[in-house]
Amino acid sequence: MSDYIKITETPSDYSDLEFMSTRSILENINREDQKVAEAVQKAIPQLTRLVDALEERFYEGGRLFYIGAGTSGRLGILDASEIPPTYGMPHNRVIGLIAGGDSAIRKAVEFAEDDIKQAWIDLKSYTITDKDVLVGIAASGTTPYVLGGISDAKKHGILTAGITNNPGSPLATLSDIPIEINVGPEFVTGSTRMKSGTSQKLALNMISTALMIRVGRVKGNKMVNMQLSNNKLVDRGTRYLMEGLGLNYEDAQNALNQYGSVIKALDALKK
Repeated sequence: MSDYIKITETPSDYSDLEFMSTRSILENINREDQKVAEAVQKAIPQLTRLVDALEERFYEGGRLFYIGAGTSGRLGILDASEIPPTYGMPHNRVIGLIAGGDSAIRKAVEFAEDDIKQAWIDLKSYTITDKDVLVGIAASGTTPYVLGGISDAKKHGILTAGITNNPGSPLATLSDIPIEINVGPEFVTGSTRMKSGTSQKLALNMISTALMIRVGRVKGNKMVNMQLSNNKLVDRGTRYLMEGLGLNYEDAQNALNQYGSVIKALDALKK
């Protein structure tokens, strides 16, 4: 590892937090949060490279994998889990893995992130191939679980990207597409679930949303492939058909029930 400044561990710009009023704490956290979107904006060129590479591989049947530990792992799993209901994509196309396995989603698994070999073991259980893309997420950029997974993936010809909040970190250096988001010191020193985590969530939203648009899961600005899994979504789908086909509510709902999805109804009834 080369020497670099580990920004995520540098002292907070604020001191004596315990003596602040509640209002001051909240205002200062918000002041820091306002820096996050600007930091993410600077990473758009690299995010563009990643989405374009993903689009090409998705059309060939490839998949998107996220790996991370702690907050980073949970955010990857969150993003992956929302793709099927939002875009009707099969659950095995975007996959999130966390150090320590699924039990670590709710409760930290001690030292799981320190196992440099486990990520590749986890990935092999999904028969990962060079059609797939692996995105490692680690605020520090030094998490062994993530670094090991990225290193082993590269050995097998798999395209890799790394989302980190420490520019020049080992993850950034190792990844084919480094996505470095410098949000500065955390309000509570080292608490990377704050600005770092927020920046990761924004980046993951951008990656998966842009990818789903590029592979045809959105029409106009509508989620026409969403799963109709509750009354709210059935109502939303009905209103999409009212707008898209000029139907009244009852006819639109009947069409939705008949064809089972917004996109199928649009394709059938626009002909």
